[in-house]
Amino acid sequence: MVAILALLVSGTLQAQSIRFPWSGYSHDPQHDCLASVPSQPIHRIVWQTSVDLSVSASNTAGLYIHYGSPLITRSNTVIVPVKTGASGGFEVKALAGATGTTNWVRTTDFILTPHNWIPSFSPTLTPKNRLYFPGGGGTVYYCDTPDSTNATPVIGQIAFYGLTNYLANTNAYLSNLFICTPITSDRYGNIFFGFHVTGATPLNLPSGIARIDYNGTCTWVNVSNTATNVTISRVAVNCAPALSSDQKTLYIGVNNAYSGTGCLVALNSRNLTPLASVRLKDVKYPANDADVDDDSTASPTIGPDGDVYYGVVENPQYSNNDRGWLLHFDSTLTQSKLPGAFGWDDTPSIVPSSLVPSYHGGSPYLLMTKYNNYAGHGTGNGVNKIAILDPQNSEMDPISGATVMNEVLTIKGPTPDPSYTNSWPNAVREWCINSAAVDPFTKSVLVNNEDGRLYRWDLTSNTLSQTNALVTTGVSEAYTPTIVGVNGYVYAINNAILFAISQ
Repeated sequence: MVAILALLVSGTLQAQSIRFPWSGYSHDPQHDCLASVPSQPIHRIVWQTSVDLSVSASNTAGLYIHYGSPLITRSNTVIVPVKTGASGGFEVKALAGATGTTNWVRTTDFILTPHNWIPSFSPTLTPKNRLYFPGGGGTVYYCDTPDSTNATPVIGQIAFYGLTNYLANTNAYLSNLFICTPITSDRYGNIFFGFHVTGATPLNLPSGIARIDYNGTCTWVNVSNTATNVTISRVAVNCAPALSSDQKTLYIGVNNAYSGTGCLVALNSRNLTPLASVRLKDVKYPANDADVDDDSTASPTIGPDGDVYYGVVENPQYSNNDRGWLLHFDSTLTQSKLPGAFGWDDTPSIVPSSLVPSYHGGSPYLLMTKYNNYAGHGTGNGVNKIAILDPQNSEMDPISGATVMNEVLTIKGPTPDPSYTNSWPNAVREWCINSAAVDPFTKSVLVNNEDGRLYRWDLTSNTLSQTNALVTTGVSEAYTPTIVGVNGYVYAINNAILFAISQ
């Protein structure tokens, strides 16, 4: 991590942006969420665009949906996944990062897997600047010219089970085969994703995990063969595959039902041969299986030391105030390590310990995570926070009594929640994130809140040092990511709108 940061600081802004664009969910295949360039002050909304054409600007209802992460090319084109209908329908929009001008729009026949909360539609960019985005029937579309200003760039299509098979039986695959996770690219341009099969297909395909290499060669594995738990039958919805730093191992969450027993599995990234699996257990009640819930966007984060972090829901329900747990394993998944006290619907960000001057422990890196304590869930009082946690040092969690990662810094949401003020005077609007951008240059974190504002959390002073009102009235909405573009713009989603913010 020190070497990486030294490289980032020493390079020019252009070199940084060329090497480290925001290419996928949580920035990169390890999901570290570390910005590659300094973020600009968040004083001004430069432009905005809808990510959900079915939501009105005056929406006040809850948005039970997961929006896909925007992507930024090295040439500062912003790739925006857009939902076009109330229950489905998706397109990809390419915008000029500096102005928000639309370069091109491409619709897709992508169909959602059966769901409760609406899953994400999540493309990825490869290091060679190829854009992949999900299509119908488990197919993937690709574009080699995402920076084009041509209204109709050339698009190709790949089916991991053979495009000839798809074209011969299109309706069968459209009806029964669904990509169910974000797409992840490794540093060589190979991509990975999970898929569900819900009915008969001509090839009798099971649910599984697919790999498509940069030449179009495809491999897949039956999800039931990835875990020692014989009940496993599905890939966890919205779980973005993660890769070890050497790109050799792929990690992904799997389960046996929409909401039920699950495992974290490790696969050989070259051929998807299973390497290891671990059954995911509750921290407070370790005899119980934790809940790997398809309403979550929790995805594995890989630490600089190879440790793996993955969020689950507690079992029994509300025994941890619906906060879940951040489970922690070594790279081989054979050693269970110190857990975090919050894991529900959250992918932790990596924070080099040097960014927190008040920290004097021995961990080379820390974790930034959501830390809500939901009002009305168990004994939750609505004191919703975000936190910096130490993965190597422990404390007793005051809520559950479990031994968990030590809190290095926490900060409470700033806005009272009118829904709970009478019953819970301390209740504040929650932090509506599934991942948050960490800026190592300004020693800060960029994070959304349900009060309709974007905040900069200054890790040197432990204050919310900057804010920008994205919408006038906060709304209860699904958790969303924040990202930093190659020109330092900060991107945040609130009330189904993507905002580009700068000084």
